[in-house]
Amino acid sequence: MSKRGHRTLTPYADPRRPEAKTPFVMPTSSGPDDDDDPFAGLGIIVGMVALMMRLKWMSWIAMFMSLSSYFNEKTTQSDSKYGVGGLGFAALGLAINYVYYIAAMVSPPATKMGPVPERLLKQTVALPPYPVEGAGSQHFSSYGLLGAVLGVPAILVYLLHLPWSWFIFLAVLTALPIFAGYNIIYAQLGDPIRPQTGLPGKPIEEYLDIKDSDLAATYTGRVKIPMETFFESYFDQKINIRGDMLDLLEVRHDWAAFQFQWGQVKFFLTQWIPETLWHSRKQDENQVRDHYDRGDDFYEAFLGPMMVYTSGIVTDTKGRETLEELQTNKLNLICDKLRLTNQDKFLDIGCGWGTLAIHASKKTGCDATGVTIGRNQTAYATQKAADASVGDNVKFWCMDYRDIPRSNKFTKIAAVEMAEHVGVLRFQTFLRQVRELLEDDGMFFMQVAGLRRFWQYEDFIWGLFMAKYVFPGADASTPLNWYINQCETAGFEVLSVDTVGVHYSATLMRWYVNWLNNKDTIIAKYGVRWWRIWEFFLAYSTIIARQGSATCYQITMHKNLNMVDRSKFISRRLIA
Repeated sequence: MSKRGHRTLTPYADPRRPEAKTPFVMPTSSGPDDDDDPFAGLGIIVGMVALMMRLKWMSWIAMFMSLSSYFNEKTTQSDSKYGVGGLGFAALGLAINYVYYIAAMVSPPATKMGPVPERLLKQTVALPPYPVEGAGSQHFSSYGLLGAVLGVPAILVYLLHLPWSWFIFLAVLTALPIFAGYNIIYAQLGDPIRPQTGLPGKPIEEYLDIKDSDLAATYTGRVKIPMETFFESYFDQKINIRGDMLDLLEVRHDWAAFQFQWGQVKFFLTQWIPETLWHSRKQDENQVRDHYDRGDDFYEAFLGPMMVYTSGIVTDTKGRETLEELQTNKLNLICDKLRLTNQDKFLDIGCGWGTLAIHASKKTGCDATGVTIGRNQTAYATQKAADASVGDNVKFWCMDYRDIPRSNKFTKIAAVEMAEHVGVLRFQTFLRQVRELLEDDGMFFMQVAGLRRFWQYEDFIWGLFMAKYVFPGADASTPLNWYINQCETAGFEVLSVDTVGVHYSATLMRWYVNWLNNKDTIIAKYGVRWWRIWEFFLAYSTIIARQGSATCYQITMHKNLNMVDRSKFISRRLIA
């Protein structure tokens, strides 16, 4: 080697051209040799990633690597500018970090709103006692993620002296692990939008009774426990809580950290992604029957006698309506939005225990058909219809929604919190099937759970918990714009959209109280673990729905055809 990055080649010696014996040099791109600076070029790459991700610690690493390269270049009198370039990116990254730090210091503190409100006061939805806006999309860098996904395989090619044809293979191989690792790091280092100065500031021992010795040694005083570590340990009885779960979660930012753990990454990579991509008929059958055929008494313990496993609707914001009143409000609202009459043939896809189909027939006189894949639900709903004296007008089919005979036509169709289980990749097929089953002048009502686009990491931690324990396979919970685009692509015209997430919070609150009241019965039959899972689910979801992390949409639509008489919708009440 004569110079860094050059290789000496001796050409064929032609006796007629003595000057040909003079060696010449040719650039090479095969990477550094053993006697080169090991940090050559890496300082720039690390500095760029640190700048895009706004990670102060990574900027310091880039600074160290670039200084090493810079002094090595001075010593060897190299003309390389790797050191100077890396120093520039590292310095810029540090400068931006300190600008954000100063801005956070002068920003107004979070407002303290007083003690946790009593759950049973006459409030429709309790206000959050300690609102905290956590790290999320506002600080997340998509460019940083892209830089990591592309930069890591590029570094591997460079350091391992591989041909650049390997780049695509390594990029595909490392994309998912890098995505997971990037989010783990970002969730741990992401700054909150505002300081958590309004929190009580109590030691973790005042909130949790940690039985496991290793956990107790790790999480003590003001050291916060990751939320996933908490709920998994709580389910396994390694941790007990002091007081009520809902009250505890209202002050969760005082004792819990919202960081991804390897258990969540493992679930995401090995279960959630494969199930989302595959989402087979057998998978749906196994998941739904395992979930809903657990036992009717399990669900009645929190749903109450109406057995409706979807959001109710609040109509009296000053009083405290019962759970049954909320659900009756919702059933009436669906009938009104669909304009159901005794001339209609009504189909309820994913009918659960049959409450909507039975209510619609009793209220309007329509012929109703309910479809569910749950065996217990089918038997329960059939008996319930007979008891309500509407057995002649209401029938229930135990089948996968994909098996609904295409020869049947319906004037009104509803899918109430069922479509989420269809799956993202099969959602368009589902909507086209609904359109095929619907008469040309018919109407379709879809109530679906949704997520906010302006997300926070807490939203994903809750979502992964739900996917693992409560609603496996419900991967089609998305922001509203995705649903609307899917409906319009399938040939529907959207008539109305209502966001009812806060109504869901009120519903979940009542489910939670019912669950507490049936604690001994559930533990005696299903064990402590299942009782704790649902205790955590109902309490946490009450807060999640209230704060907008997850919500629920009611979308009413009809076929987008020229022949549809749209004048009949003019009289529809428009709500300001």
